[in-house]
Amino acid sequence: MVTITDVSLQFAGDLLYKHVDLLFQPNHCYGIIGANGAGKSTLLKIISGELQPTTGTVSMQKTDRMSVLEQNHFKYDAFTVMDTVIMGNKRLYEIMKEKEALYAKDDFSDADGEKAAQLEGEFAEMNGWDAETEAAQLLNGIGISPELHTVLMGSLDGKQKVKVLLAQALFGHPSIILLDEPTNGLDVESTLWLEEFLVESDAVVIVVSHDRHFLNAVCTDIVDVDHETCKMYAGNYDFWYESSTLVQQLLRNQNKKREEKIKDLQEFIRRFSANKSKSKQATSRKKILDSIQVEQMPASSRKYPFVGFEPEREAGKDILFVEGLTKTVDGVKVLDNLSFTVRKGDKIAFVGDNEAGATALFRILVGELNPDAGSFKWGVTISQSYFPKDNTRFFEDFDGTLIEWLRQYSFDSTETYLRGFLGRMLFSGDDVYKPAKVLSGGEKVRCMLSRLMMSKANALILDQPTNHLDLESITALSKGLAAYPGNLFFASTDHQFIDEVANRIIEIPLEKEGCLDYQGSFEEYLQWKKDWK
Repeated sequence: MVTITDVSLQFAGDLLYKHVDLLFQPNHCYGIIGANGAGKSTLLKIISGELQPTTGTVSMQKTDRMSVLEQNHFKYDAFTVMDTVIMGNKRLYEIMKEKEALYAKDDFSDADGEKAAQLEGEFAEMNGWDAETEAAQLLNGIGISPELHTVLMGSLDGKQKVKVLLAQALFGHPSIILLDEPTNGLDVESTLWLEEFLVESDAVVIVVSHDRHFLNAVCTDIVDVDHETCKMYAGNYDFWYESSTLVQQLLRNQNKKREEKIKDLQEFIRRFSANKSKSKQATSRKKILDSIQVEQMPASSRKYPFVGFEPEREAGKDILFVEGLTKTVDGVKVLDNLSFTVRKGDKIAFVGDNEAGATALFRILVGELNPDAGSFKWGVTISQSYFPKDNTRFFEDFDGTLIEWLRQYSFDSTETYLRGFLGRMLFSGDDVYKPAKVLSGGEKVRCMLSRLMMSKANALILDQPTNHLDLESITALSKGLAAYPGNLFFASTDHQFIDEVANRIIEIPLEKEGCLDYQGSFEEYLQWKKDWK
């Protein structure tokens, strides 16, 4: 159990939040949400003790052991994978090393024997004899094969390190688990494994994540960090989002049909509490939702950008023909004899571990790269607009303001129009005069989406568009693309985003010929692939 009492924090002269009182209980998973810069990761640091609050206290029971997902991916490069995982229980690892040092001594004394006996007793109490077995099970579950368990961390790639550090945070049955963006870099199978692990955990689990599918799968409660406050609400992210929208409607219409709105909310609670079907957390969540009152539902002041795409003209019958495309990048064959035909209305998600293959394909389709072999042909009615994964070149050499940057891509160059457009993308007041070079990652993505909207293209190509976006912007983008009447090609690792937008899935394997091509939603594809295997 973790208790936060009257916590306030001033950061860089600004008040981040004040008078925060929260109680985190075992067998619950808490998702911390909020806009970029609201203080989500900072709250985790306060809970872990890495950062001291300006006022207030954070307390837990003496018997509790806290585990935190390590963010420094190079910290354990000199250690083996197995040792790195076991270091998740610091005291257990210390005992193991003390024992090794004692038994390696040439002049083993009586005092050493007494010390060894003491260590052996503590080691047994901590289930030390099962430590390597548990660590191996965690590593296997999250996708680190047995032959890698004894190699040095420094020999692993970035995604493998992420998995090992996640196994470290879960090792040894900690009573409190803090995870900051735990699904970043994980493949679909590893993410599903993590969801199942957390759902079955009896610990206090507190996560920061932009992955809505993950938050919906594991969370029993949501902590909303919003305008200097941190408030806790029962339910997962979808419940928080939909109920907060309903409450906002109620607040806007307090004098109009108030009782009818309250009945709508009560019916919503009833339907949602019966909507979850698996695990202990589902039972826990249902009990919470069954007892919730309208007054306890969220009333967030969060703002959502407007994202809407309108093609200038409708596409004809022929969209795109790809035949035998092959491409090698940095010595790795990322596309090998890739062929597919695009039909009108297809919204294709390119998924899997071969992100370089999707990027290479997109760059070939817009003329930035030439294939080593093969060909492609766009239909004569098709106009394309491209959202690259790396947008640096669009900003690094531009010396003007944000409004001047957008003017380059707008059919209407008047300041009134541009300010109105930027306002819908959450740039208000003097924000429009900020130098384009100094924008944050999320702000640059919103600018690139603005450019995409202004293109009026009937075929959009987006490479990892949710990177750097907060949950509100991801939700708005998902709705905008789902409503888009043109053809869509996009690469993403966001499970829910893919499932909400795509009606066709293509997986390009790494250093293998062709592709897997499935007509249907992402959830249907995952089930098809599971059955196919």
